[in-house]
Amino acid sequence: MQKIISYPLSVLFVVCFLICLLVFHPMQWLCLRLSGYQAHKKSVDYLNFLLLRCTNILGTTYDVKDIALVPEGVPIVFVANHQSMFDIPCIIWNYRKAHPKFVSKKELGRGIPSISYNLRHGGSVLIDRKDSKQALSAIRDLGVYIQKYNRAAVIFPEGTRSRDGQPKRFSENGLKILCKYAPNAVVVPITINNSWKMLRFGKFPLGLGNRIEVITHAPLAIKDYPFDQLFEAIENSIKRAIK
Repeated sequence: MQKIISYPLSVLFVVCFLICLLVFHPMQWLCLRLSGYQAHKKSVDYLNFLLLRCTNILGTTYDVKDIALVPEGVPIVFVANHQSMFDIPCIIWNYRKAHPKFVSKKELGRGIPSISYNLRHGGSVLIDRKDSKQALSAIRDLGVYIQKYNRAAVIFPEGTRSRDGQPKRFSENGLKILCKYAPNAVVVPITINNSWKMLRFGKFPLGLGNRIEVITHAPLAIKDYPFDQLFEAIENSIKRAIK
């Protein structure tokens, strides 16, 4: 029954979602060209706020916990499990004070209004999963960037999203590079619950009435731990809170 009801609501959601992307694409361009980074960032923040409001059409609600744990004035590496594409706007909006930048696959850098433009011009990096040398070099550059500007990198160590909410194996390579090139950073683990249910029927129609939970865990200073111990603590923090 939910799947049947979801069809008209999903159509409305898609229309609103696309309108937001199309409206904010030229807006991002203008903000960046006329006023620079800060104005562009504001446009991206409000785009993602509206994208989250679009999900309210589907009955989606959000419970963001312990965000006050995120420190200010230091570079940050957010490490999160990955359940759906809807994790991205949730992180961008709720953690906007930290200026989150993403490690994304290169395919997302073209062809998607607003999203591709932001990935190319907003400080994120695009990696070729088939070229490990290029990928590690791009992640290194992101580490240098957040170290220099006290901004945040976001990495999903599973590499791809979980389709049933159960976490995949965490890879340490990307995080290890970020830790090496942003030694003053703190790592903030994040657990995301229930966003996979938005795609329980596939890409269309979308799941209804989901409450997405985002849990911020205590920050860990990179310089205080050997990497193996740090990685284990991050993985345990995230996975223990997955429901």
